[in-house]
Amino acid sequence: MKHLLKLMDLSLEEITDILNLADQLKYEKKNGIEHQLLKNKTLGMIFQKSSTRTRVSFEAGMYELGGNALFLSSNDLQIGRGEPVEDTARVLSRYIDGIMIRTFAQEEVETLAKYASIPVINGLTDYTHPCQVLADLMTIREYKGTLAGLKLTYIGDGNNMANALIVGGIKTGMKVAVATPAKYKPDAAVMEWASANGDFTWTEDVLEAAKDADAVYTDVWASMGMEKEAQQRKIDFKGYQINDSVMAVTKSDAMVMHCLPAHREEEITAKVFEEHANEIFDEAENRKHVQKAILVKCFD
Repeated sequence: MKHLLKLMDLSLEEITDILNLADQLKYEKKNGIEHQLLKNKTLGMIFQKSSTRTRVSFEAGMYELGGNALFLSSNDLQIGRGEPVEDTARVLSRYIDGIMIRTFAQEEVETLAKYASIPVINGLTDYTHPCQVLADLMTIREYKGTLAGLKLTYIGDGNNMANALIVGGIKTGMKVAVATPAKYKPDAAVMEWASANGDFTWTEDVLEAAKDADAVYTDVWASMGMEKEAQQRKIDFKGYQINDSVMAVTKSDAMVMHCLPAHREEEITAKVFEEHANEIFDEAENRKHVQKAILVKCFD
């Protein structure tokens, strides 16, 4: 695996290999077994969107693997002043061993990978969030022991998280149900692919989507860059919340997941969030472990 640009590019075998290695690295780290698998390797981390979890998990992960991570804000790079992505890709390829980029347009990530001679990892775009969903799949498998045959429900905005969860869920044999308002559906091509390749449903009915779910997932109503839409979205997404009524129709042992940050009493109630905090913060922790596995696979 040279790059990680989107989950659609990965086979089930490749996803499983990443999850298995992540499990191994997590277990060994907790048992004091250190690795120098990326000794003397350097990862450049380009941030055009700020982040807590992406930056800290990648930076700590590289350190734990014996490598180095460089934080590259768009304010500090010529890419932020109009240098073509193609040129940035070719220059960085001569200095470092890999690039992680967190940005807006998926096209920018794809172009970076096309012109780079080193691995490129998508840390988030407006289209997809593959690293987060691999951590989500890792967490579900930890709690449930399997993925195939489980029902994953997503409630809220049909954003990059919804797109990636649909693909990751279908590829690993899960049933995926998504509930969004009609004007906020996930990507049409993603939904068409999911319907043709697995058990996928979209609905406006939150309770219908959540019925008999093994895991229920949500995200903020207004993602980064949508601040001007926040007030309108509070109106449009009223009712698209994980709460006691939703949990009452899921399986009795259903997990609750959130990619964070969470806006309590908007997309999820504080009560449900705290009742499932262990799952949510295990999910956050697993970002580091799964990204270590991604780095090893890409740098191999």
